[in-house]
Amino acid sequence: MKRYLPNLPAGIIALALFSCGQAPSNNSDAPSLMPERPAPAAAVSEPVSLPKTGAGSFENLVADFESKDRGIWQKPELVISLLGDLENKTVADIGAGTGYFTFRMVPRAKKVIGIDIDERFIRFLDSVNVRLREPYRNRFESRLAKADDPLLRPEEADAVIIVNTYGYIQQRIAYLKRLIKGISPGGQLLIIDFKKNNLPIGPPEEFKVSLSQVENELLSAGFNIVKIDKDALDYQYIVLAEKPATSKNESSQ
Repeated sequence: MKRYLPNLPAGIIALALFSCGQAPSNNSDAPSLMPERPAPAAAVSEPVSLPKTGAGSFENLVADFESKDRGIWQKPELVISLLGDLENKTVADIGAGTGYFTFRMVPRAKKVIGIDIDERFIRFLDSVNVRLREPYRNRFESRLAKADDPLLRPEEADAVIIVNTYGYIQQRIAYLKRLIKGISPGGQLLIIDFKKNNLPIGPPEEFKVSLSQVENELLSAGFNIVKIDKDALDYQYIVLAEKPATSKNESSQ
């Protein structure tokens, strides 16, 4: 269930900044990751293939996740803003990887659960968390999940994000039906993944899922579609769904 990103060695530098306590400072006391800096368009457009099974050194996988160019096309602040106010919410990041989104949400949310099926990424997440400042350390939890089950407790999460991971999930409708049980009534699910176009970046075609298929699978699993955006991100679509506040049986009583 690993995700594709261009291969540039920024993630290791980000962890080193945490280790040395040299993360860039600002007016907020939120934890800082590697700052994204604009890069030439040619560097962003350079196609890089992802090993289909996540093969390769772990350092290379980390570099894939934490590319400095990712901020240009992934627009993490825009993505997180789609979830609204997270102050009193528990958020689950499925396919968290190095915590690219996870640790950006920690200062904003009541709790963030970084979920992955790869033990190496779980250890990486924990190694970053111990370097966070005290107010944020207790807001984060890593969780080793199963390929077919995110292992959320009933109604545990108020919001869930799945970024660059959806196409790697097997038997997605069954997975979504398990997932919806772990979301509180009225809770949100945000899915962002690569369009099925001839893109300069992205995973192999077999790991791309069409937008219409995502919609159908969400509806089949019991979610309502709230928002679809094909234009905000250059290479990806955005789907915001929600768990109904009441089930059909409850609303008919």
